[in-house]
Amino acid sequence: MAKTIITAAVVGSGATKEMNPAVPYTPKDIAQAAIECWHAGAAVTHIHVREPETGIVSSRLELFQEVVDRIRQACDIIINLTTSGGNIKGDNIIEERLEPVMLQPEICSLDIGSMNFGTGVFLNPPEWGRAAAKRMREHNVKPEIEVFDAGHIRQAIPLIDEGLFDDPPYIQLCMGAGWGIEATPENLLFMRGLLPPDLPWSVLGVGRTQLPMITMGILLGGHIRVGFEDNIYLRRGVPLESNAQMVDIAVKLVEQLQGEIATPDDARQILGLTMGQRID
Repeated sequence: MAKTIITAAVVGSGATKEMNPAVPYTPKDIAQAAIECWHAGAAVTHIHVREPETGIVSSRLELFQEVVDRIRQACDIIINLTTSGGNIKGDNIIEERLEPVMLQPEICSLDIGSMNFGTGVFLNPPEWGRAAAKRMREHNVKPEIEVFDAGHIRQAIPLIDEGLFDDPPYIQLCMGAGWGIEATPENLLFMRGLLPPDLPWSVLGVGRTQLPMITMGILLGGHIRVGFEDNIYLRRGVPLESNAQMVDIAVKLVEQLQGEIATPDDARQILGLTMGQRID
């Protein structure tokens, strides 16, 4: 069994402190959560930012910059910044969504395909995917292609075939998110079957499906994502104490299934990353 990359998505756009007091809002707390996940065994951290006082979803570049600086000063975990930009409005949405790329994280998320999400619409028109892929390549940033349904994979494959992504392309299967594909074992097998062969992929499951989806992901030879962006509960009615607690569970699960955990440098090799820093 190949080494398993664990990504910790320490805060997204949904969970609040009212739901779980451990949800981080400030750049300091978000960075600290990522560092704790690194200590627990995560190789990658996926980062959103919030307004520090209110917890409202934010895309302010200075907040991303502070989180990146704090993490880089402390550890060598791979930083993956979001470009989802669901809170961004106006006439220049693509450019504003791509601002985090300028900070040169090793990875940025790249959402392919639109979908209904909660009471709104998560818009990712065709011109977005192409523009984002080109911009990330210009800045030597690896796209993590996020797909929420089977049709999104069909949209991603022509871009892969055109060579817009450096080898190897990397796909995140987002299961049970919004009104995307339901997180069931059958659907995960179906989604995996649509992927090009020998392509590294990861899976996440939202809410109570997190543990079943990552378990199947490990068994199927994929990589896995955990963290408060996707799930804030240890079990029904019992909140997780931290993001690192779920990373620790994931590490133990990989080991129980006779697998090995990928270090950040292992993950860089698997994903073909050329940047990164070593903490001695």
